[in-house]
Amino acid sequence: MSRTPLSPPGADMPSLRLVRLALHGSFYVLLAVAAAPAVAGTGPSTVLFPVAVLAAVYGLGVVRPTARPGLWLTAVTALWLLLLALDHGFSYVAFPLFFLFQGALPVRWAHPAIAAATAAVVAAQAGAPGGLTAAKVIGPAAGAAVAILTGYGYAALYRESRKRQQLIDDLLRTRDELAAAQREAGRLAERQRLAREIHDTLAQGLSSIVLLARAAETAAPGTAREHVREIGLTASDNLAEARRFVQALTPPALEDAPLPEALRRVTARTVPGAVFRLDGAPCALPMETEVALLRLTQEALANVARHAHADRTAVTLAFLDGQVTLDVYDDGAGFVPGDGPADGRRTFGLHGMRERIAALGGTLTVESAPGEGTAIAATVPVGSAEAAALPPPQRSPATSEVSGGAEPAATTPKGAAA
Repeated sequence: MSRTPLSPPGADMPSLRLVRLALHGSFYVLLAVAAAPAVAGTGPSTVLFPVAVLAAVYGLGVVRPTARPGLWLTAVTALWLLLLALDHGFSYVAFPLFFLFQGALPVRWAHPAIAAATAAVVAAQAGAPGGLTAAKVIGPAAGAAVAILTGYGYAALYRESRKRQQLIDDLLRTRDELAAAQREAGRLAERQRLAREIHDTLAQGLSSIVLLARAAETAAPGTAREHVREIGLTASDNLAEARRFVQALTPPALEDAPLPEALRRVTARTVPGAVFRLDGAPCALPMETEVALLRLTQEALANVARHAHADRTAVTLAFLDGQVTLDVYDDGAGFVPGDGPADGRRTFGLHGMRERIAALGGTLTVESAPGEGTAIAATVPVGSAEAAALPPPQRSPATSEVSGGAEPAATTPKGAAA
């Protein structure tokens, strides 16, 4: 059996509690007003005991609600009808009872109960002095109609409030789901970043150690000693990189040297005989940009050392208006872009380089062909606010070189533009 909308099951909102308190308060106020003549001695004293019983029964049902409110409401209604028969002044108590009928009874019983209570009031008023008049009929009927309309009006407000609360709950749940999705995306992004860092630093350093160890096995004693020294330096760098992962510090290569000098050292150490060139006046770059260019150089040169078998390798760092470019060229074996070696290491490295540069708003171009060498070109925009001039490097000419001899500028492999 469905209830009236005035008191939806399980509803316990502050506004509903306030309405209930107002309803109970109005019941006691009207009961006291009706009993006042008897208390003052101007009305029948026989109503005082039923009034006390009705007030006690009503209060007991309010303080300790029962699982079967129909029985409580029946007792309250019976006591009110007794008082109404003794004194027509208790007719006004019917108004709060109308709301109780709507809240405690199913719809098919609530409206007939209100109609019956209205008829009882009209009958009591008919026995009052002056007999039955139109006002004595219209008044109780209007009160019943107002009570019904007020109950349904409040029910409509309650439903609207519930809809808004559901909308708020949905928004909060969606916010929580979005926050969880953002946390998961951040976790995946951090995992990918760490994978790139490990590949571009520790993995490259360990690969260099392996290559140097193999070279030392077949080298002459004097050369082997040099290889062992290089192994020690590379291992030290790798140890510093591993510590950086824990401490989240700047790459060691950039701690004690500006970017051009760091790239010069990496070039000389990774590919002996390679040329490093600096074009333009160096300017301050964000740390993220410097780290990305350093990692790009390390990755590209590591690929040259492992796969290219090149005779000439050149690294060029150029500071232009509004952007910085990095070019790495070798005249080695080359490859088909998109087709890495069987183990997929070069493919992963190129993918990681592209992601690093793209995250900075830059572009990365890789051009190569079997037997034609490889040219890797990265361009990263530099904001004007970040273009603060750095102290000139130790070799101040616009173009500086490291390696033996006058190596020409980086050239474009046949059929490709760097």
